[in-house]
Amino acid sequence: MIHHEQTIDGAVECSGVGLHSGAKVNMRIMPAPAGTGIVFRRVDLDNFCVEAVSRNVAKVSYATSLMKQGVLISTTEHLLSALVGCGVDNVIVELDNLEVPLLDGSAQPFVKMLIREGLKRQRRKRVYFRIPKPLEVRDGEKFIGVYPGDGYSVRYTIDFSHPLVGLSSFEVELADGQYCREIAPARTFGFLADERVLRNMGLIRGVSPENCVVLTNDAVANPPLRFPDEFVRHKILDLIGDLALLGHRLIGHVVAYKAGHAMHTALVSRLLKDRTVWEEATLGDSTAARPEQPALVHTAAERLEIP
Repeated sequence: MIHHEQTIDGAVECSGVGLHSGAKVNMRIMPAPAGTGIVFRRVDLDNFCVEAVSRNVAKVSYATSLMKQGVLISTTEHLLSALVGCGVDNVIVELDNLEVPLLDGSAQPFVKMLIREGLKRQRRKRVYFRIPKPLEVRDGEKFIGVYPGDGYSVRYTIDFSHPLVGLSSFEVELADGQYCREIAPARTFGFLADERVLRNMGLIRGVSPENCVVLTNDAVANPPLRFPDEFVRHKILDLIGDLALLGHRLIGHVVAYKAGHAMHTALVSRLLKDRTVWEEATLGDSTAARPEQPALVHTAAERLEIP
């Protein structure tokens, strides 16, 4: 686990199209001071800024979008996932359109950009949200919960009536490069049978065989898969991005079954509203005996009581 906040060592940039809008967009990710968090800046709208936090969540049906004072930042989850997976706390993300570029449909291009540029450690201690007791959100058979744990791990299960997907589970610990190896390359996916309906809804206008795994009734239209279970791995990718909207990295174990963006962000909202299910924590400087043991810091409420 990382003790201090991090930013990137220099600016990186890329161009692409949005998943749903199909609009061309240029994106530039720049270093930011400690304590900034992840902030999107619409350079086409007088540099208006939208913070990547729960209060700005707008729409979560087919992607996670943010809105502040009518300014939209759409399909944020892949980039947010890459930033969390790489351990980046503070950046300014400049966009000249409303949607984050899809690139190849995974988080891997973002990860490569960030790693190539390098990370810069900052002096401020990273504050984690440690989970001391369980919290669960249910909607029929769909389910997501977070439980106490020593690190940050995710177990996800999906169940689709497709012969190449079916019931599939995967678990990952966000440590030792596992995110970059096991999760970041997993691409978004969709079913050919749904294409016409979604396009008629004004969605998936930027989708192509180069940026999405396309499933026919019984096969992959654009093989090969990057993993035999690429589908559930991509769901984990999305979940990690959505949970970035907490504003803090978790110390806990997340379990999801047939969840989606709406349930991911519902868990974020429930966590932030229930102060009893998380504690602010930092990692102490002296960790030789128990390297993963977080040291609690005073919460805002507790600080008010300090003379």
